[in-house]
Amino acid sequence: MFDILLKALAFVFSIFLGYFMKRIKVLKKEDFYALSKIVIKVTLPSSIIVNFSGAEVGLNMLLLTVFGLFLSCVMIALGFLVNIRRGKSEQAFGVLNVSGYNIGNFTMPFVQSFLGPTGVVVTSLFDSGNALVCLGGSYSVASMIKDKNGRFSILRILKTVFKSVPFDVYVLMTVLAFIHVSLPEPVVTILRVPANANPFLAMFMFGVGFEIGDSLPQLKRALRYLGVRFGASILFALGIYFLLPVPLEIRQPLTLLVLSPIASAAPAFTADVGEDYGLASAINSLSVVTSIVLILITLFIML
Repeated sequence: MFDILLKALAFVFSIFLGYFMKRIKVLKKEDFYALSKIVIKVTLPSSIIVNFSGAEVGLNMLLLTVFGLFLSCVMIALGFLVNIRRGKSEQAFGVLNVSGYNIGNFTMPFVQSFLGPTGVVVTSLFDSGNALVCLGGSYSVASMIKDKNGRFSILRILKTVFKSVPFDVYVLMTVLAFIHVSLPEPVVTILRVPANANPFLAMFMFGVGFEIGDSLPQLKRALRYLGVRFGASILFALGIYFLLPVPLEIRQPLTLLVLSPIASAAPAFTADVGEDYGLASAINSLSVVTSIVLILITLFIML
């Protein structure tokens, strides 16, 4: 129990350190984007490769990708339905700011540190399906809602998804694991250095990027969306952990994954469809805080 508490405090400290460095002007808000590029293009892919190395993925494990896509689509539907009487503008906002899971940047470090290689494989497969929503699916739906002539474009979603380095690595490592091919040990050894840096750097990055901005007057609206999102997430987590008929080593990471924050791309997509970027950013930041609390509580209960 003490080891779990110590690891949890290390995560919280890393986020606080990033936020503190920004507050005392050592770092700027813009530095978040540089850190994000390092995490997305270097440390996260390295972590996926290292933890996937030597893993074997059966056909039944690929169902986790379908499961990730399914739950993300459920969140899209939820974001739409809770605003069914509030007009197309609010419906589009809800689709973007209720759906999607920020797994690669946020939840993966928790899984990597607490649940080991099997947890990372489960997370990678789930996130492959989730990415189809986070990196274009929800945006296409929101655009279609706002513009009656808008079209849902699978091709546009796939083009966006395959530009994502983590997604490409997910696909590559899943294929290699499926055909029982391992990368050379020297490659894995070299990549273990940036992989080990991923938990700290990802949490530090979130501290630097944490921003409530000028949206506090709209806090009631933000809390409404957070209540919808995490109310559903808690129900999913309870259902997965207690009812899903799969081994515990699969149920544990899945339980954490559905408690992830809202997709990090949501504020940018919200701006693109002409909705309130500031409010979307506040919701996103508050969802990170909420997820930290829920994930840490869940880890104490599960482990």
